[in-house]
Amino acid sequence: MALLGLYLVACALLVMAGLMKVVRPHDTARALAHSFSRWPKRFGPAVVRCGAVLEAGLGVVALIGPARPLAAGVVCSYAAFGVFVIYAHARRGPLATCGCFGAPDTPPTMLHVVIDAVLLAAAMSVAISSPSGPVTSTLARQYGHGVPLVAASAVAAWLSYLALAPLARLGALRTMRPVNG
Repeated sequence: MALLGLYLVACALLVMAGLMKVVRPHDTARALAHSFSRWPKRFGPAVVRCGAVLEAGLGVVALIGPARPLAAGVVCSYAAFGVFVIYAHARRGPLATCGCFGAPDTPPTMLHVVIDAVLLAAAMSVAISSPSGPVTSTLARQYGHGVPLVAASAVAAWLSYLALAPLARLGALRTMRPVNG
């Protein structure tokens, strides 16, 4: 299956981001309220939590059985994330976070857009190749029964998270001007 490793990364990031937003929905709710005037401010965190549960659920189910409709759901998720980050980045307003991982001060960056685009392409490749059965059957046909692929995918998911959250915060700190006091 083409780009299976990156597809595993995409699904793992959906699970991580969804679970983190379930725990900390307020920054994502603020980011959405800042970007969309009709966002329900009073129910914002509850709406974010519901969406985050769906996001994490999609990641888990798509990871276990990468069927065409599930891979298409991953494609749609990354397309929406990419569009939102481009929109938030273009506004250059007071938005301090994109809210992706429920973490404060995670500014939207163009690296985020690139990672979203790569993961979207991987999910599209899986959707087009139309795999059948659980991912374990596909991994069984890989070198070392897929263990090296899963290990590399786990490292890539962790590095992607670091690039999207802590590295973005460091970049934001680097561009801040010192306050004269």
